[in-house]
Amino acid sequence: MKLYHTGFEEIRDPDIRAGRANADFGQGFYLSPDYDFSMAWSRLRKDKEVIVNSYELDTDGLKIFELKRDEEWYDYIFHNRNGYPDRFKDADVLIGPIANDTIYDTWGILTSGFLSKEKSLKLLSLGPDYSQVVIKSSKALSHLHFLSSSVIPKDTVYENKKKQREEEKAYQEALLSHLKDKRELFE
Repeated sequence: MKLYHTGFEEIRDPDIRAGRANADFGQGFYLSPDYDFSMAWSRLRKDKEVIVNSYELDTDGLKIFELKRDEEWYDYIFHNRNGYPDRFKDADVLIGPIANDTIYDTWGILTSGFLSKEKSLKLLSLGPDYSQVVIKSSKALSHLHFLSSSVIPKDTVYENKKKQREEEKAYQEALLSHLKDKRELFE
């Protein structure tokens, strides 16, 4: 499996403990199998180059859990964001959708507990279904092989930000069209 991680440095030896434990899929090293998605969410930082790292994951012998946009996925995200113990702590690798309230500016309200689980899941299922792959164990980390890194030109980052803003606007319009009344958010 070919995977990508975009950041501000070349990462030959990722640290699975560096990520937050309350991230959507718990603690681990987050990657995407989608090169364009990885590039699209790059950020600029003063005096830093934006770098996309490429890896290959040998999945043989790994305990892999795949999640879909369903109730199990929602419960897992909700529990991790709220600091409950990781339900998939025995997994080597987790694969599944990125919660759209994470990548679009909806302030986490869709998994905050304000909405019913059914309504939240329906709204989180709007928009594109981007996938993430999270390396959770040392065993999986030993199966992840660094291939290369490359600098993303600033012009490309600006172009990607423009596309991302357009996609975010379309997502938020779709989100609002599914809410009959804005008060419905808090009922």
